[in-house]
Amino acid sequence: MSSVILQSQFSYREIARRLGRHHTTISREIKRNKPPHSTYWYYFIERDVERKRHLARCFRRQRHLPLVEYVEDKLRLEWPPEAISARLKLEYPHDERMRVCHETVYRWIYLDAMEGGNLHQHLRRHHKKRRRQTRYGSGRRFIPGRVSISQRPPIVETRERFGDWEGDTLEGKKGCGHLATHVERKSRFLVAAKLADKRAATMTQATTTSFWRLPKVLRQTLTVDNGKEFSQFKELEAKTGLTVYFADPYAAWQRGTNENTNGILRHYYPKGFDFTTITDEELELVVRTINNRPRKCLDYRTPAEVMRQALCGALAI
Repeated sequence: MSSVILQSQFSYREIARRLGRHHTTISREIKRNKPPHSTYWYYFIERDVERKRHLARCFRRQRHLPLVEYVEDKLRLEWPPEAISARLKLEYPHDERMRVCHETVYRWIYLDAMEGGNLHQHLRRHHKKRRRQTRYGSGRRFIPGRVSISQRPPIVETRERFGDWEGDTLEGKKGCGHLATHVERKSRFLVAAKLADKRAATMTQATTTSFWRLPKVLRQTLTVDNGKEFSQFKELEAKTGLTVYFADPYAAWQRGTNENTNGILRHYYPKGFDFTTITDEELELVVRTINNRPRKCLDYRTPAEVMRQALCGALAI
C-alpha cells in the first residue's frame, strides 16, 4: 500500500495521513530501506528489514578493537562509564572512531554480565543490571550547642573557595571499626582515617590528625550530620580551626558531596566489611586511587589535580 502511494508522488505528510503514521516515521523508513536509484517496494526489501531489526546497534562500536580495549582497561581501573566516555574525547579529539556513549558502555557491561563476565564488578555497586534508585536519610537527636546549616556562610554553598568540607563515618561490620571520611566541596578531595570505634573522642582525634596535615587556609568549615560522634565539635573547632555546622535531619543531600564519595568508597569496602583487616597504608592507597579518578563535576579533572592547582596557585604557602 505504502509503495503504491509513494509511486503516486504524494508527499511524506500525505502518505503519513493516509496510513495513520507520523510523517517522520515515513521519512526514516524510506531513507533507511529505499534501494539506491530505485523505488521503495516493501515486498522486495522485507528480508533486509527483518535482518537489520535483529542486529545490535552497538555492534559497530564493538568491532573497533582499540576502543573496546580502552573501555575495558579503564573499567578495570574503576573509572565510571561517564568518565570513560568523556576522556575519550579529550585523549582522541580527532578520532571519531574512539567515541562511545556512557549508556552504551553500561549495555556492554550488563551484556558481559549476562554472558558470565566480571566487568560489572568494577562498577561502584557491582550490579549486573540496572536497579531502581532510592533516596534515604538519617535523622539524629540534636546535639547541644549545634549550629545549623542554615547559618552557614552562603559562599560555602556556591563552592567558590577551597577549605569547606563535609564529614561523615563509614560503618563496617559490627564491632569491626569504621572510617572517618571528609571531602572538600570544591575539589572533591577525600581525606579518610580508620576509627577503632564510633565514640566522639575517637572521631575528634582522627579528624584532628587528618586536618593537621593541611594548610590553615584549607580549614574553613566542616558540615556534618547529627551523629553522636560529632558531639565534641567544640573541641574539634578549637584544635583544627574549622567551624562546624550540622545538616538538618533526614537531609542527606545537604552533604551530597560526602554521601557520593562514601558511595565510591563502598566499591572497595562494601557493607559489612571488617576494617580491622586493613592497614593505614592500604587505606591510603584506596584514597589516593579515588582522588586520582576523573569527575564529571570537575570537567573530568581529578580531585588531586584540582587540589594541586590550588596549592600551587593562590593558596600556596
